Amino acid sequence: MRNSKTVLLSFDVEEFDMPFEYGGNPSMSEQIATSKAGLNKILAVLNEFQAKATFYTTATYALAEAEQIAKVAQTHEIASHNYYHSKFEIEDLANSKKTLESITNTAVVGFRMPRMAPVSNTDLIAAGYQYNASVNPCWLPGRYDMRHISRTVYTEDNLLQFPASVSPNYRVPLFWIAFHNFPLTYFFYLCKKVLEKDGYLHLYFHPWEFTDYTLAKDGAKYPFYLHRNNGEKMKNRFEKLMKFLQKEGCEFKTTGAFLINYK
Repeated sequence: MRNSKTVLLSFDVEEFDMPFEYGGNPSMSEQIATSKAGLNKILAVLNEFQAKATFYTTATYALAEAEQIAKVAQTHEIASHNYYHSKFEIEDLANSKKTLESITNTAVVGFRMPRMAPVSNTDLIAAGYQYNASVNPCWLPGRYDMRHISRTVYTEDNLLQFPASVSPNYRVPLFWIAFHNFPLTYFFYLCKKVLEKDGYLHLYFHPWEFTDYTLAKDGAKYPFYLHRNNGEKMKNRFEKLMKFLQKEGCEFKTTGAFLINYK
């Protein structure tokens, strides 16, 4: 039986290409370095709380930081975040899986499409994946409207779908932007409501949120809501989140281990 309070923490590990959307032009080495610095901070916090998590990793990042990703795989789950973060071909599904498995020497069974974009269940199954975590079942203006999608785990075309958590009422999203901008007391309240209703909480973040990426001299101009409480402030908020969840008696699991109960 699944634990009554299970937390699934997930992190999208990618080449930090967001600056290109806002007029920036970082080199690939700068993109990788930003994510690497943030990932190291995340791992330190998870280690402090003895918490496991799932890291959706692009093959591009994994090839650049193979030693780091191989080490992460010894404790946490590595899943695929496509081969590249900003472009996609169907063959990338199988190629990213193969690359990650070669680096980690472990099976890669999960997938999350960058920016929670749609991806074919048929193509994911053909590539060998067992679950898809590319669904945010809420409305985000300018991005998507998935309010008709189930809030909780479901199966579609014989593939497990694992939506990110949203509140039971009104489907308030609990994704990374919400964590940066909501008062923590409100965010924690929503987390508690999800845990009470669903029995689990599924959150996702990015390593670069834990860095002061806005200080980079790449020319990018970000809207305030994208960088509020980033860097050390983000680390402090995340530590408070971990303490709150720990106090709630939550168990931290990898997504792959958690979804075994749904097969």
